[in-house]
Amino acid sequence: MTLDKLLSLPQLQSLSDTSVLMARLVVGSFLIWGVLDNILSAERMAEFVSFLTAHKFPWPEFMAWLSVWAQFLIGVSFILGLGIRLAGLLCMVNFIVAIVMVDMHGGIRASFSSACLILFGFYFATTGGGLMALDRLIMRHDIPHD
Repeated sequence: MTLDKLLSLPQLQSLSDTSVLMARLVVGSFLIWGVLDNILSAERMAEFVSFLTAHKFPWPEFMAWLSVWAQFLIGVSFILGLGIRLAGLLCMVNFIVAIVMVDMHGGIRASFSSACLILFGFYFATTGGGLMALDRLIMRHDIPHD
């Protein structure tokens, strides 16, 4: 095996769409899991409203509802690969707000999860959902090859 093949590992290229699908499934599931308790429990949603109030968010009741449902729908979008570029942008915005309003006060460790979600949002917004995405099936001719 030559050095260039050893360093570039071309045999892994065939798994690139699988890796995008796996990232979509993991990140989407994480987003849904993170807010499902707020959706299913009025008590948990009230705790989130109190959290946002303590961090001086404007309109905490509305912002809690908006953030929870945005994250849920973004997670669904990532899993299905449907509307993934828009969902990626929304994911970026949501977690930039999280860092600016909450996480940055706790330092880099507190910001890391939100920063990773910003990067995944950016990745999905710029590359799309890959070949195994509903976007690809629905708009075959409108989406450039990811």
